[in-house]
Amino acid sequence: MRIATVLLAAGMLASVALAQPKPQPKPRRKPRKPRNAAWAVTKMPKDKVICFALWTLHKNVLKLTAQLYELDADAPRTVRLEVKTDGKWTKVAEAKVIERGWTATFRVDKWDSTRDRVYRVAHGDGAFYTGTIRKDPVDKETIVVAAFTGNSNANRGPRTDLIANIKTQDPDLLFFSGDQVYDHGRHFPAWLLFGRQFGEIIKDRPTIAIPDDHDVGNGNLWGAAGKPGHGGYRDPEFIKEVERAQTSNLPDPFDPTPIQRGIGVYYTALTWGRIGFAVIEDRKFKSQVDVLKDIDRTGLQFVRADHIQKFDVDPKIVDVPQAKLLGERQLTFLRHWAADWRGTDMKAVLSQTVFVGAAHLHGGRGSRLLADLDCNGWPQTGRHKALQEMRKGFALMIGGDQHLATVIHHGVEDWDDSGYSFCVPSIMNYYNRWWKPLEPGGNRPEGPLEHTGRFKDGFGNRLTMHAYANPDPKRKKYGRWGARAAGHGIIRFNKTTRKITMECWPRGVDVSNRQHKQFVGWPVTISQEDNYSRKAVAYLPTLDVSGRTNPVVQVIDESNGEIVYTLRIRAATYRPKVFKVGKYTVKVGRGDTVKTLKGIQSVGPDSKATLNVAF
Repeated sequence: MRIATVLLAAGMLASVALAQPKPQPKPRRKPRKPRNAAWAVTKMPKDKVICFALWTLHKNVLKLTAQLYELDADAPRTVRLEVKTDGKWTKVAEAKVIERGWTATFRVDKWDSTRDRVYRVAHGDGAFYTGTIRKDPVDKETIVVAAFTGNSNANRGPRTDLIANIKTQDPDLLFFSGDQVYDHGRHFPAWLLFGRQFGEIIKDRPTIAIPDDHDVGNGNLWGAAGKPGHGGYRDPEFIKEVERAQTSNLPDPFDPTPIQRGIGVYYTALTWGRIGFAVIEDRKFKSQVDVLKDIDRTGLQFVRADHIQKFDVDPKIVDVPQAKLLGERQLTFLRHWAADWRGTDMKAVLSQTVFVGAAHLHGGRGSRLLADLDCNGWPQTGRHKALQEMRKGFALMIGGDQHLATVIHHGVEDWDDSGYSFCVPSIMNYYNRWWKPLEPGGNRPEGPLEHTGRFKDGFGNRLTMHAYANPDPKRKKYGRWGARAAGHGIIRFNKTTRKITMECWPRGVDVSNRQHKQFVGWPVTISQEDNYSRKAVAYLPTLDVSGRTNPVVQVIDESNGEIVYTLRIRAATYRPKVFKVGKYTVKVGRGDTVKTLKGIQSVGPDSKATLNVAF
């Protein structure tokens, strides 16, 4: 009976439904024209097929990568590099176009780096892209670097305010630390947009642009030396395309051996204006988070695979022995680079992000986070190894990615025993982060910012916060992006005083207007030797050098043969510090002329012993 009733009811409902008129479809709306539709342009008329070019000049070797739009099937597959000499264009190189990504890379050896040269990239008979290869500014007292991160394509418009400020500040080198492209899987059109946005300043300046996670289509990136998996590289051919577009203009890599699946490497050194830059790939060899799959998670609260909200245990539990950060290859590179001061007065490491976790709030004021495995504060042992190599060259660290500008003095064994880092603000900041510790820091320096001083991050890493730029609605006078703590960084290396000044400029300001200010807490100025301010246990006799100006001094521990540090001094006398009592070898000089002093016994701080080093 019940079944019959149900069937009867169903039939009645079906009859009613059939009897009712069918609903009329809603009239289709006229499709909206997308905002900034030109961003996705990938083809251009044949006289405009060259979008932009990236170049570097290192030890008289010019490398330039031309970025083209997609070519027609019958268009030539070669481009020319020409320079202007006595009013005429002369071809100096020719390169084939690689169709996947539409790039062509030139290499010119024995380039004259002592003068400016006007160049143009030429395709066919009528497509030209013109700029200037600047001379190496070795004679400038202060070398200026402009640093950027996070060029989110959620806003596809021009960067007019930023470009105007960079033209005014006229930096000697441009550094884009990553996330130049945010359109996952659509690198080519978004990369062309990046070139249209920044080509006006890129064409005349050496540019370092290293890809980060969003550039290669990932939300976060743990490259694991090419191993596929959680947060690893996806399509190897796509990765090659991205790295070819963004990094093939860099000097040759230190060790070009590919990683797994044939993915290349680009970590390298660049010397410009007598400043030595190490360009590293801090995510390419970093272990994936599933290396933690076997740990005891009692006392840990993971919000997601890479976010830890709470530690009720020692944070060292996530510092598992098999976890890597830079990997042995890059540590070896840093060791060599820190000891090589040929043509160099000061040093800096350029990385995708910095070696500490400094963001307490992610995305909103209510989303407190203790530790983020995406930052270079994890794994801790890998972080310590990296800092220990960098400080041997007294190198400043410059990076981005964190959506939060900071100046931090790093510590390994003790606070402040390693280098400073400057994490620059994002160009476009849609994902806000804040530095807001729950407790005050120790040894707080004088200044206008509340949360400065000594802290430990969520992984237990020592840090001293000197400046930070949290989002702040009070800065709306500079526009939306100033309030969201977006902007760019400027770093000034004074080779005479050996001072380094870090500036942090909000979006929307006019740097030529004295009424417009940097973020509160900036500028920050440090000395070169602050990047290895580890406390001395003993000293070596004072070196009194004659016959050479500004020589390089290298200190070697004879108990293990390790280089303690290497530094170009700026005076005739120098008192080397050491970190344990013992005997040391000291090398003094430059180029092929080096004096080696062996068996030098350390002395106490009150000793007046002197070593005369005559050339």
